[in-house]
Amino acid sequence: MQRKQISFNYSNPYTSTRLPLFARNVVSTSHPLGAQAGLRMLLRGGNAVDAAVAAAAAMTIVEPVSNGLGSDAFCMVWDGNALHGLNASGRAPRSWTPDYFRRKYGDGASSPPKRGMDSVTVPGAVAGWVALNERFGKLPFADLMEPAIEMAERGYLLPTVVQQKWAAATDELKSQPGFAQSFMPWGRAPNVGELFRFKAAAKALRAIAQSQGAAYYGGDIAQAIEKFSAQNGGSLTAKDFESYKAEWVAPISKDYRGYTLHEIPPNGQGIAALIALGILDKFDLAAWPVDGVDSQHLQIEAMKLAFADVYKYVAEPSAMQVSVAQMLDAGYLASRAKLIDMKKAQDFRAGTPNDPHRKGGTIYLTAADEDGMMVSFIQSNYMGFGSGCVEPEFGISLQNRGHGFSLAAGANQVAPGKRPFHTIIPAFLTQNGQAVMSFGVMGANMQPQGHLQTLVRMLDYGQNPQAACDAPRWRYNAGLEINVEAAMSPATVQGLAARGHRMAVINDSYQDFGAGQFIWRAGDPKVEGYVAASDARRDGQAVGF
Repeated sequence: MQRKQISFNYSNPYTSTRLPLFARNVVSTSHPLGAQAGLRMLLRGGNAVDAAVAAAAAMTIVEPVSNGLGSDAFCMVWDGNALHGLNASGRAPRSWTPDYFRRKYGDGASSPPKRGMDSVTVPGAVAGWVALNERFGKLPFADLMEPAIEMAERGYLLPTVVQQKWAAATDELKSQPGFAQSFMPWGRAPNVGELFRFKAAAKALRAIAQSQGAAYYGGDIAQAIEKFSAQNGGSLTAKDFESYKAEWVAPISKDYRGYTLHEIPPNGQGIAALIALGILDKFDLAAWPVDGVDSQHLQIEAMKLAFADVYKYVAEPSAMQVSVAQMLDAGYLASRAKLIDMKKAQDFRAGTPNDPHRKGGTIYLTAADEDGMMVSFIQSNYMGFGSGCVEPEFGISLQNRGHGFSLAAGANQVAPGKRPFHTIIPAFLTQNGQAVMSFGVMGANMQPQGHLQTLVRMLDYGQNPQAACDAPRWRYNAGLEINVEAAMSPATVQGLAARGHRMAVINDSYQDFGAGQFIWRAGDPKVEGYVAASDARRDGQAVGF
């Protein structure tokens, strides 16, 4: 007898509670299949770096709204003894100057365009995978690509949150070259529970696996992107790809409540979280209720002060007018803390240290193994589906990080080979020089705000990682404007409004409030293992054994 097919309604009218995961080997991502790709490597005898790279490759297939084979990435690796940083963000094509864009888009243009080939810098994510595998991996690089290749070829059923964002992007991007061919099968976005295959990306992943990335940076894939770019008004060349290298960097840090938060240095915005925590360190936050108006107001004001400096000073390090050390100077941060009025919201301006925002597309993942290795990894196409341009032969969905440049004189002015201001930031927490937590929160300028809010909940108020992840969030935009999640206490919302915060209460948590993944070391990894959390604002999952 033929089985009756039920057409499910995939919306859920009920509140669903996630619980922390406890395991000695863990992978946490915003898509279950990505987490399981990493877990497969751990079960095969690989380490946390192998798991992270395999998960990152799989995520380009299963969450293409947020990242792709044309993304950028940043990473921090705790190798069991020390913390290492990797900057795999892309550089501008050699043709890019302010005059290049003004000739094409007019004197009134203030930045490279939001979409299209002239928003694409050289993607760095694949180079980041290779660099991680070469320095820390145990398994052959080709093995790490196997789950992603299988998912691209056989396909997967679309989950709820990814589908919602996929469908929302199609009207804007359907005219971009290669987009409809790749991401609008049947002339539309796939529905929830519908099978999506991406065989062109499987071809690319095979070439990347067999060549250990060389096909991407100088081989067939680079040549195909050069041809595609030229056909569609861009100026990216294979030579731009050949000269690209991911860069190992020393993380920057700030102490807070007996712990140390580490971030990747500029050109990323991780320093914003360090500045804000440095300001909050001057206050006894725990004296106020965790979800009360005083605690939330103080965090918002500290974050605003941090962004005021970050947006003025942070860029490619060689172009910055002030140093990281100057921006994090304890005396300077104390002087900034004194500007906060506990009864009134303020619109702060940048300070003088002593001698713009988009809804985005990003995935964050973290992995840890029982030998003590922990990985904090973030990968992004910037805005949803990035530039919207997809090279069709290899399925390379290209980011739009070039839009982060300015055409005006200043630290972030576009120039050949320069990296733009970046929003994506992995984070890591230590205590007394030992690993404590690998974590991150996705979502454009929400990222340092998410780092701040979740850490305060854990370190000031003792909330477990999953509770800190699930708690309602706010998001600072500009001036006096903030967004707050609908789940925030009405009394707190009213109290913030009374202090002058201009608020919008938002139901769309994915876009406005980011999503996090957390792995907290519970003790000896071989004995107690880890406590892991995954954000319910996306389709994700923490898995382990």
